[in-house]
Amino acid sequence: MNFYPEGRLIDTPENQNAFISEANLADACQSGKILEARAVMCDSKHNLVVDLLCMKGIIPREEGALGIKEGTMRDIAILSRVNHPVCFVIKEFIRTEKGEAMAILSRREVQQKCKDEYISQLALGDVIDAKVTHLEAFGVFADIGCGIVALLPIDSISVSRIEHPSERFLPGMYFKAIVKSSEKGRITLSHKELLGTWKENAEHFSAGETVSGIVRSVESYGIFVELTPNLAGLAELKAGVVPGQRATVFIKSILPSKMKIKLIIIETLEAETQKPHMPQYFFLDQHIDKFTYSPPECEKEIFTDFTESFAKI
Repeated sequence: MNFYPEGRLIDTPENQNAFISEANLADACQSGKILEARAVMCDSKHNLVVDLLCMKGIIPREEGALGIKEGTMRDIAILSRVNHPVCFVIKEFIRTEKGEAMAILSRREVQQKCKDEYISQLALGDVIDAKVTHLEAFGVFADIGCGIVALLPIDSISVSRIEHPSERFLPGMYFKAIVKSSEKGRITLSHKELLGTWKENAEHFSAGETVSGIVRSVESYGIFVELTPNLAGLAELKAGVVPGQRATVFIKSILPSKMKIKLIIIETLEAETQKPHMPQYFFLDQHIDKFTYSPPECEKEIFTDFTESFAKI
């Protein structure tokens, strides 16, 4: 059985077919099929109301998420699902006082199954699907399966440092991530190792070209300009340049042995508000043990060793 971030199943023909009739829902109940539909309301008792098209579904509060019943998860995990897809299995059907059919659902049971059969089997270095749930200054919270959330720290998003995760991601965006660590069932993710080595990124540029970049920091010895999320060059100092500006830069030289790109800033422009777009992934396999960022000819080796959950980038 495959487990996906919530929202991936909702528009699939197989999922939509379950809501055509009460008979189809009954079949899904009998087989224990995992379904997805949109939560339309959370009532005063924190029960989720789910639109099943042919009838109403209710996820009782304690069935809303793993940890609610035990008191280890706050009710915001339920309230925040309103207007969003939720996964569930159908436990039973009842009749309301008006004689209308209503389905009793469980999201917690699906999450437990996902945890037991998928998340507990993940190894460090596994590449998985994730979906941004919300952004904080310190990182990205992401659904890695059936609404179970993991953290992608800001310093693991890309080699080039950013001020806030919103520069790379938007809520609801799907992306790839690597399992960096697991402690007491809490998964921490990494992302930058999928965005290519220094050499893979540098091969897209040549000395003598004039290209666009983003000013990331201004130091006493020069200005760091991001050319790609995993590649930055050092420009000569220029008055009036501040972090966040978009820069037009001339590539003076590319030095793999020193892992340096020397730039000259021609012009800077005020940064335009741009929506983040899907990253370009260089690593497309399902597992990685060690990622070496530095070029082979560089004396200093910069790497991430997932077999030891130890990062040196």
